[in-house]
Amino acid sequence: MSEIITKDDCKLSKFDVADYLHNEEDMKEYLQLSLESDNPKLIIRAINDVARARGMNELAQKMGVGRASLYKSLSGSVKPRFETIYKALRSLGVQLAIKF
Repeated sequence: MSEIITKDDCKLSKFDVADYLHNEEDMKEYLQLSLESDNPKLIIRAINDVARARGMNELAQKMGVGRASLYKSLSGSVKPRFETIYKALRSLGVQLAIKF
C-alpha cells in the first residue's frame, strides 16, 4: 500500500525565478524566451523578475520613477504604458531591434 503525503508533511518554499537569475547571460536568455512567447503578460513578468534580480530601487532611479510606481507597473495587475516598458528595458541595458 502506498503512503499518502499531504502538504503538511512537506515544507516547500515559494519559487521565485529572480533568485536564479545570477548573471547577465541568465537574464538575457530569460528575457529572450519571454519575448519569443508572444505573450505580453509573460514578457512583463519577465521584465519584473529581471528588475527584481538586479534591484528594483536602482532600476527605478535610472528610469526616473518611484519604486512603488515601478512595482505596480510591472506587477501584472495593470497594463503598463509602452513608454514604461521601453524605459525599463533600456534601463536594464536591453536594446530593441526591428526584424522583418
